[in-house]
Order: sequence, then C-alpha cells, then structure tokens
Amino acid sequence: MWRNIKRQLWQWRGVFIAAPSAGALVFILHLSGLLQMLELAALDQMFLLRCPEPVDSRIILVEINESDVQKLGKRGYWPLPDGLLAKVLENLKQQKPSAIGLDLYRDFPVGFGHQSLVKVFESTPNLIGVQKVAESEDSSAVAPPPALKKLGQVGANDFPLDGDGKVRRSLMYLADKNGENVFSFAFKLAYLYLSDRKIDVGQTEDFLVKTGNVIYPLFQGNDGGYVRAEDQGYQVLINYRGSRDKFQHISIIDVLENRIPKDLVKGRIVLIGPTAESLKDLFYTPYSSTILTAPKRMAGVAIHANTISQILSATLDNRSLIKTWSKLQQWLWISVWSLIGAILIWQQRYSSGSKRKSLLPLISILLAACCLIGSSYLAFIAGWWIPVVPPLITLIGSGIAVTAYIARTAGQIRKTFGRYLTDEVVANLLENPEGLKLGGERKKITILTSDLRGFTATAERISAEEVIKIINLYLGYMADVITQYQGTIDEFMGDGILVLFGAPITRENDSTRAIACAVAMQLAMEPVNKKIQEMGLPKLEMGIGINTAEVVVGNIGSEKRTKYGIIGNQVNLTYRIESYTVGGQIFLSESTIKEAGYIVKVIGYKEVQAKGLKQPIKIYEVGGIAGQYNLYLPQDEEEVFLELLEAIPLKYAVLDGKNVNSTIIEGKLVKLSAKEAKISYDSKGNSLILQPFTNLKLNLFIPENNEISEDIYAKVLDKMAEPDNFYIRFTNISLEVEGQFNALRLRQGTIAPITPDE
Repeated sequence: MWRNIKRQLWQWRGVFIAAPSAGALVFILHLSGLLQMLELAALDQMFLLRCPEPVDSRIILVEINESDVQKLGKRGYWPLPDGLLAKVLENLKQQKPSAIGLDLYRDFPVGFGHQSLVKVFESTPNLIGVQKVAESEDSSAVAPPPALKKLGQVGANDFPLDGDGKVRRSLMYLADKNGENVFSFAFKLAYLYLSDRKIDVGQTEDFLVKTGNVIYPLFQGNDGGYVRAEDQGYQVLINYRGSRDKFQHISIIDVLENRIPKDLVKGRIVLIGPTAESLKDLFYTPYSSTILTAPKRMAGVAIHANTISQILSATLDNRSLIKTWSKLQQWLWISVWSLIGAILIWQQRYSSGSKRKSLLPLISILLAACCLIGSSYLAFIAGWWIPVVPPLITLIGSGIAVTAYIARTAGQIRKTFGRYLTDEVVANLLENPEGLKLGGERKKITILTSDLRGFTATAERISAEEVIKIINLYLGYMADVITQYQGTIDEFMGDGILVLFGAPITRENDSTRAIACAVAMQLAMEPVNKKIQEMGLPKLEMGIGINTAEVVVGNIGSEKRTKYGIIGNQVNLTYRIESYTVGGQIFLSESTIKEAGYIVKVIGYKEVQAKGLKQPIKIYEVGGIAGQYNLYLPQDEEEVFLELLEAIPLKYAVLDGKNVNSTIIEGKLVKLSAKEAKISYDSKGNSLILQPFTNLKLNLFIPENNEISEDIYAKVLDKMAEPDNFYIRFTNISLEVEGQFNALRLRQGTIAPITPDE
C-alpha cells in the first residue's frame, strides 16, 4: 500500500511542489495588500458587466444641477436662501411623501427667511437633515441644523473612501467625537419609509442591524478583497443599483415653482441635494471604472439614493446584499485554483509534436481562467463577492511553476538518457519513482543491432571530417526510423546501433515493430546512399540482427555517471546474429520468429554455431513483413559470375573481430560477380578449413603492375563449391580495387563494369 502511495505521490510531484509554492506566494502578496486595488477593480467590472437594473420608483431626487445654479445666481438667490428652501419643502410636503432628506448643510442661516425654514423644520417630522461626523486631515466635521438636531432628525452623510478614492461602502451608523452613535442619513430615511409600512427595524442579539427579515453583515477590514481597511462604525458593502438615471429626478426650480406632477412624491422618499459640478459634491464609484472613456463621478445624493434603495430592495423585494466568504473559505478557493492550474499543465506536460498540441496547455489555462472569472461573476449576480485576482494569479502562477519544474527535470532526464528517447519513454520513466535510481529489472524484450559492413576500412581511406559527415547522415536517418517505430536507442557505437523494443515500455507488438523497423532501416539506406554519392563518397551497406529474450534492463553505473542499458548473454547473442549478415540482410533468432508469427516473410534460414553457445542455433533471413506494416525489401538479382581467363593470385587472413590472424594463406581469384567471388586454394599446403560467415581480409597480386592491391574485406558464404574452393561476399572494396575489377571485366569482353553495389 505504501508503495502505491509513494508511486502516486511521485507521479503528481510537480503538482504537490508547484501548487503550494504558487499559493504561498499569492497569500503573501494578498496579505501585503498589493492585490487589493486589482481585486477592487475586478469588483467594479462586475458592476459594469451586470445587466441593468430597473428604476427604483420609491425614491425621487430633487437635484440642484448646473442649470439651477446659473438661474438662481442670475436672480441673486445663490447660495440658496433659507426662505426659498423653506418654500421647496412646503411644496413637497403638500404631496405627503414618506420621508424628505435634505442633503444640504444648514448649520447657520443663509440669506433671508431663516425663521420660515426653522418653522418648516419644526413642523415636518419626516424630514431628515445632514451633518458630517468624521474628521480627517483634509476635512472637518460639519454641524447639523440646530432645529433638526433638537428633534433628532439628523443623519450622518459620511462615506468611507477606499484607497483609490471610490465609494464602495456605506454606513448604518458611526460614533461622533463624544462616542455617541449617529445613524446615517440613508438609514434614517429608509427607517421612516419602512416604519410607515409597519416593518420592524431593529437589532439582533449580536447587535447586527435588521430590517424585516434581513440582517446586514457588519463589514470587517479584511472582507472580500480588502486588506486591513478602515472599518470604524457599522459599515455595509453597497450593492449599487446604478447611476443617477436609476432614480426619477426633477429640478429644484421645478419644485420651487411648483411645476411637479400631481402625486409624484406621494408615499415616496424625496432626496434634495446638489448634482452640479461646481458644487463639488461628486465622488468616484464602481461606475467610474470605464476603460474607453473618462471616469464619471456620481453625486453624493445619488449615492445616498443607492444606499436607501439597497435597504428597501433587500427588505421588500428580497434583493440580495453583497456577502463575502470567510478567510478560510477564500484560502480554500485560492488553493483549489492553484491545484487546477498545476494539474492542467502537469497532465499535458508531454504534449508535443504538432503546433496545435503544444498550444493545449496554454488553451487549457485560458479556459480555466474563463471558468474562474465566469463563476465569480455568477456568484456576484447571486450576491456573493468571491475573489478573482488571487485565484487567477495562483492559477497562472502554478502553471508557470509546473512548467519551470518540468523544464528543470527535463534537463536531469536528458543527462541520464541522452537525446535518444521518445517523449513517451521519458514520460514512463518519470512516472516511475524508481525511474532515476540505479538498478534494473528482468523483462522480456526484443533487441535490434545494426552495423555498417566494412565501414572501418572505408573510414581509414577518407578524412576524419568526411567520416563524421557520413556517420551523422546515416545515424540521423536511422534515428528517425527507430523513433517512428517507438524503439529505444540504447547506444550508438561508432557506426553500430543498439535498439530496444519493450524497454522501458512493454507492448504486445514489440517483436513485429522491431522487424518492421529493421526493414524500414534497410529501405532508408537508399536515400542515405543517394546523398553520400552526391558528396562523392562510397556507398554504405548495413546488416541487422534481431533477438527476443529475457534480459536485465535498467540504470547501470554509479551515482556520478549512469546509463540506461541492458545486460545478459542474449545481448551478445544478438551481436553474433548480426555478425552473420552481409550488406542489406536482416537475420532473426528463432524466438523472434515465434513471437512475430506468420506476417514475417522468411526467405531462408541457416543453422550456425554461435560463439559462446554449446548448441547450434537457427537464424532466419527476413524479406519483409505484412500486416499493418506491409514493408518488403527489394529482391536481389541472381549473381552472374565471370570466369576469369587467368586466375588472380591473392593472399587472405581470417578476421576475428578487429584482429587479423597472423596466418596468411595463398589462393587464387577464379570467378567474379558484382558482389561476390570464388576463390580456390591448395588444401595440401593449407589445413585451415574456413567456416561459413568467416570474415576475411584479402590482398590481390596484380601481375600487370607487379603490385599488391589495397585491403579487400569479405565474408565466407554458406554456398556449395567444389573441393578446395569457397565463395565470398565483398563487404568493403576500395575505389582503386573497384576500378581494377572493372578493367579486368572489360578486357575479358563483358559489357558493363562491375561495382560492389550493383
């Protein structure tokens, strides 16, 4: 069980590292207050994106706009005299409104008619005046109208301002300098309206304000996106209805001249206040946050109207207040999105190949961000302010953190496994918690080895730069083919390649893929040789051996240097099988043939005594593979031999690996074809009997020039010949010897020159 848990933890290690890291960083940023303005800006956009709300007909604004100021000023009535203000109030009283709110400071007499205004104050019990309670460095308190103060008909018109100067909160009450609570202007007007309709207004046992069945949550300094905001008094987040246009409004001059429709204000709340720019009673609100236009400010009287509307709508219409989550809920919300971002990138960490796939991680993060913003917006519609900015940053940040972790781990993996594993193989190794540890496991795999025939001799005749150019060209083509058939390149050994099928990933078709890969590799030699000929260099031939067996596979080496590889005598057997091939051949072991089945085209088999084995083994020559692969090697034309009129003397020695046997044997070249030759020797003077597949090094004696030719390399064929004769297959001939053979053929009347690659 612990092993499975450990494996799961390893498989998701990137998520467990990145998500907490990104979350912790965002928590620090949030607690520092650096994200507050961004979160408040996001809240503003929620208000702007919300569907327009209907006009609240319960509230009437009597505004003093710029036109009113100009007209009254021309008549000499500005500032508005107490006598005219008294007339405005009398005209409104005639229509019997539920409440009248006077959002004008009247702490001292203004102009004529002060006594008339005092009489109106004293005779209007549903009239509420204003006073400014809070004081700051740039503003002072303003006293209420004395007459209304005596009657207790005064409310505070203070607004808590955020750091960006916007009004997003209102007050139910706050304490004055004497420590006495002063109810807000908006609350007292709403109280009058609700009381007329017999709706209870009071407090809960927890001293929370309650109107009807609605309890108003007390704002705390860290609610929503706020961090250590000032929370003196009883503050509530304002759920704005909208701008001034969401309320009916009339000009104060229309009221003064009694040009208002009959019963317009009956049973309603009337607010009297300035909206003119010159009167400087304008504030920034969430509706000021337009992107394409200059920010617009809202009159203080309109903000009071929104606050009153919020109380009335919540109590009478079940309109939601703006509620916030607890800090624990917010942290959980942020953590969830941190996990989502990390998981999305981690699951697609091996998306590569096409450009479309490489964009999947970015697209998934964008879709997740849309889901986050969309869910926050829907919650806002339902009355919940859920943070957007911190979870959005953790979503993106955790994705970036996972990407960085993957990049770092990829570097470590490449150091261990080189540049020869497919993305899928690397993924398998990464998902295994033991993947990078020393050690191995015993498993059945198919092994493929390939080698260029006689390339060592060719390399000795050309420059080192040309050797590297040929090898890189050849290995580049072969690596592409091997990757296509999902093989694991275990090692490049000069011009040889060791490929594994079934390690580290085991599949049902390992053996058939190995055979198909071998055929495809031989077919790929055609474009390789075409490019080599364009470079003016000799052609290449390759032999391939394949064996299926159980071996030990894993990480081999020390803590300082590790290699992914295989160990076992079956690996050596695969090399032996490959050593029996000549250029263009593919030999399989019997175990591979049994694994692959009937779809393999076998064109012959041989029984050989492999070095290190007590019993002979059968090896099978492959001509192609059917099924889904449908790959076949071109059929070799039958060799046409030229019987030489005069045998060419030669000397040969046996090659054992890279070593040349010291025993030199004399013989004669008696027959010659494009790729093969027949050699005769004197068995009386030579007791060494050459076995098929023996590698030889030969040198011809050219009588015309009285010279010994350059080295020729060949393999003894398993082909019937007369006594004291054997056939060979050339594996490497220099361009000079090739020219001598062509000259010999022309002299004896043949039509075309002979090349070892015809």
